[in-house]
Amino acid sequence: MKSKGIKNLLIDLGGVLINLDRQRCVENFQKLGLQNVEELLDIQRQDGLLMQQEKGLITPAEFRDGVRDMIGKAVSDKQIDAAWNSFLVDIPTYKLDLLLKLREKYVVYLLSNTNEIHWKWACKHLFPYRTFKVEDYFEKTYLSYEMKMAKPEPEIFKTIIEDAGIEPEETLFIDDAEINCKAAHELGIATYTAKPGEDWSHIFNNK
Repeated sequence: MKSKGIKNLLIDLGGVLINLDRQRCVENFQKLGLQNVEELLDIQRQDGLLMQQEKGLITPAEFRDGVRDMIGKAVSDKQIDAAWNSFLVDIPTYKLDLLLKLREKYVVYLLSNTNEIHWKWACKHLFPYRTFKVEDYFEKTYLSYEMKMAKPEPEIFKTIIEDAGIEPEETLFIDDAEINCKAAHELGIATYTAKPGEDWSHIFNNK
């Protein structure tokens, strides 16, 4: 990949940095008595609990209450959070090392469709490495639940371009969803679609 003229990186979280285990999450929710887990995890449903949470339209407490309603019995916040966070596996340390190295040459931003429960858990359990914390890897983090908008909406990319004061043609966006990359590409942003769990460091080789 040509990175000529690229000064800024917009990097996704789930699937690009964090390894995910959807099946483990499904099974853990089923153990709590949630029959239709797919309904909960359906990212396409704009009115669904997941998308409402990712857009910050409901609080973590409202998300948990919604899950309890779906289960139909008393389940603790701790149980719900444990099942929900079991979606997230780890961030390989070589990717954390890579982020630190990339910051020497690029301005690195995080852009993620995520929610408060997942984000807080990731900050506590996945990003701490050696002496580093989440704020050491990125110039700024752009999170859907804080911005009240989500990829692939063009508005989220436009907001970041304006807020960060960056030029689209000087920016590379790395995401694991083709639809998100397409939306960024249409605004003039260079893109790379990473396969889930891929070591995408090769795109910076010899640069």
